[in-house]
Amino acid sequence: MLEFRTQGFNGYAVKYSPFFDSRIAVASAANFGLIGNGRLYILGLTPKGIVAEKWFDTQDSLYDLAWSESHENQCVVATGDGSIKLFDISLDQFPVQSWQEHKREVFAVHWNLVAKDTFCSSSWDGTIKIWSPHRPDSLLTLPTHSCTYSASFSPHSPSILSSVSSDSHLRIFDLRTPSSASNHLTASIPIHTPPPPSSFSSHSPSPTNANIPTLPPSEALTQDWNKYRSTLIATAGVDRLIRVFDTRNLNPVQGPVAILPGHEYAVRKL
Repeated sequence: MLEFRTQGFNGYAVKYSPFFDSRIAVASAANFGLIGNGRLYILGLTPKGIVAEKWFDTQDSLYDLAWSESHENQCVVATGDGSIKLFDISLDQFPVQSWQEHKREVFAVHWNLVAKDTFCSSSWDGTIKIWSPHRPDSLLTLPTHSCTYSASFSPHSPSILSSVSSDSHLRIFDLRTPSSASNHLTASIPIHTPPPPSSFSSHSPSPTNANIPTLPPSEALTQDWNKYRSTLIATAGVDRLIRVFDTRNLNPVQGPVAILPGHEYAVRKL
């Protein structure tokens, strides 16, 4: 097993390069992200172990990162001061681009896997923003009106993205729809809607024993699309449960199609 210690910094996100299977990037923060600097590590997996090829220090904590899908040397990071920075790892020090539109901490960034020329960010200021690395300003702002911990594009569509927020809602946006009053919002699902009894996996306790349907709403921290079935998306958060939703049936009354208990602490990442 290979191991690398980010001495003095605590890791928040780690991603493999989409171009090199021996290169990973790590977003980290001093003092567990509460106060202090951040550091982006570029690590190489070698026969002799993990080697730090390069690192970049930032003035505030780093909470997430995403590799560019179109440029093998570029990586975007989310910071605690509300800025988003694009680094080129072939250079030595400073970011090649920096955007400062979010009013609070940026907690997630995600590159569009289909279009490859845009990425999104989500922030505690209650907004999601769509960006192009070639533009000085954001392309679009999607309000969620709630602290948004995670946002990502669907791996099956260049125009569909999802998010989860502190108000315990899963939101689906489709950029092909008219903006009008809904701001491209096509679904807003309360995550803690009690599911039908058939939603519990065969390995889970029964709804009566688990008492899952009576859990109060809590912050949703993470979500992820199924890479092989385009309609499935999973969410998780403070209540320690993973819920799976089917976007073909996002009736708020229906609830999730599956609930997976088992974690003893909050689920930070899927």
